[in-house]
Amino acid sequence: MTNSSIDIKQTIRLGSIAGIVSLCLSAIGMVELFGKRQLISEVLTLGEVIVFLPTILFTFMLMRNGDDRKARNAVIEGALLGVVSALPLVLLILFASAFNLREYFPNVSPASIDLLTFGFSYAIGAVVLVVILGVIGGLTSFLTTLPERIQSPISKGVLIVVTVGLFSELLADRLRDLIGLGFSRIIFRGKALQVLSAIVLFFLTIGLDVLRSSQEGAFESRRAGWTEQQSKIYRYGTLGGGIVLLLVLPLFLGTYLSEVINNVGIFILMGLGLNIVVGFAGLLDLGYVAFFAIGSYTMAVLTTQGELGFVGMTFWQALPICVLFSAMAGVILGVPVLRMRGDYLAIVTLGFGEIIRILALSDLLKPLIGGAQGVLRIPKPPLGSTALVQPEQFYYIVLAGCLIAWFVSSRLSESRLGRQWMAMREDEDVAEAMGIRLVTTKLLAFGVGAAFSGLAGALFASKLTSIFPHSFKLEISINVLCLIIIGGIGSLPGVVIGAFILVGLPELLREFAEYRLLMYGALLVVMMLAKPEGFIPSAIKKRELITFEGEIDPSEPQIEAAGD
Repeated sequence: MTNSSIDIKQTIRLGSIAGIVSLCLSAIGMVELFGKRQLISEVLTLGEVIVFLPTILFTFMLMRNGDDRKARNAVIEGALLGVVSALPLVLLILFASAFNLREYFPNVSPASIDLLTFGFSYAIGAVVLVVILGVIGGLTSFLTTLPERIQSPISKGVLIVVTVGLFSELLADRLRDLIGLGFSRIIFRGKALQVLSAIVLFFLTIGLDVLRSSQEGAFESRRAGWTEQQSKIYRYGTLGGGIVLLLVLPLFLGTYLSEVINNVGIFILMGLGLNIVVGFAGLLDLGYVAFFAIGSYTMAVLTTQGELGFVGMTFWQALPICVLFSAMAGVILGVPVLRMRGDYLAIVTLGFGEIIRILALSDLLKPLIGGAQGVLRIPKPPLGSTALVQPEQFYYIVLAGCLIAWFVSSRLSESRLGRQWMAMREDEDVAEAMGIRLVTTKLLAFGVGAAFSGLAGALFASKLTSIFPHSFKLEISINVLCLIIIGGIGSLPGVVIGAFILVGLPELLREFAEYRLLMYGALLVVMMLAKPEGFIPSAIKKRELITFEGEIDPSEPQIEAAGD
């Protein structure tokens, strides 16, 4: 398609899909439930964002799939897509006005129809909906035609406003505790952003991003002339500042947010471990929760003060044993699956995870690990004579574990062993022909990854003070694998981003928990279509998925020989 023509067929097709998605979200009650959360007071709700989002996403897909368009043609295509996406919702409104749809679709309530019609009558509301979605499609497509230096600040401004509005209740509570009620009321109204605050935040984000972009080039040019000593001071200064920020973070987060961060940190630990197995070595492990369970039960049995407590170790004495037992379990699992690849490896590891869960649930090991009743009265980690009971205190234990796991993962990725893992991931036969011992390399990957999971399990048991077999279902392994995929396979920052998205957000949005798995699936589908390499991909994965028709970006470093 040339930039002077309009692809009507593709526009109608994507618009119809967007409309059907919006229709399904409305029919299952998701729009109505999300509509109860105000983002900008009396202006925008989360339910309306859910209605608009399919149109925005499919407009971006339409603009991305075609050649460069003239701005006028892009706006026409986007507006047409928006109008087409509104038609299924218009049909829903019309049917709701003529029939009692709740007999067949209980979630199509008057409240959901009122949200789709923006409080107007059925006829006027349907027209308003078509106009609004057409305008949104046109604006979205126009945004894609703008230069990156204009497009990026506007997109970030919208994203920041929506994000702050989404967490207005939590932010307002923290501002009230830290600064005062008066300042909180200036920015927030109830559980939403004030209109003026949203406008100021939007333009402030744009201004800061433009300022950063303008100063970035000058800073990089100055940095290029730095001596090695100056570069080292800057690097260590940045690292020290980041560590200081992490250390004082609980003072600003409070109890609830610190508990959320602790949960995220435990999944970051597991993600860093599975990233070694899947991201570095290319070994698909679906039974990763088994090592998490082994670490948890080892900590529980060694430290519990309940009926099963016959060892009486402290947290610090038991912690290295938990890591060691989990690493040994990883090696034991690796031995029988050395010759397996792909789907076969995934099925075997899946079976191993289920075996561990069923053993924990069975009466066979009940005298040792409690069976279905679990293990109770697990003590919190002590620091001297003080037990770290509060989430703000336990945060530092989780932080230390994550920093250690990050350091080890980072050093391994740059080591000879890390390059051997990556070579094995690309092609085992070629790696073996280059002299890499696959047996040792695979067992080390399983062992190191399992050790991180065991560390996470030990922290999990101590944090909860009681554990039960139902805490170690297959869902844990799937969640950890999903956060790696969404963050970026093989990327350490991607693990952190994925954990915050898939673990932190559901914790903060518990009122929408019934749609959690639906949002998981939708996010995975969108990521695979729009950004298959993940939010923060590794350099190698980015080259594999982004290069066009086999052409390598000359600005990117080429892949080094991995078997050396």
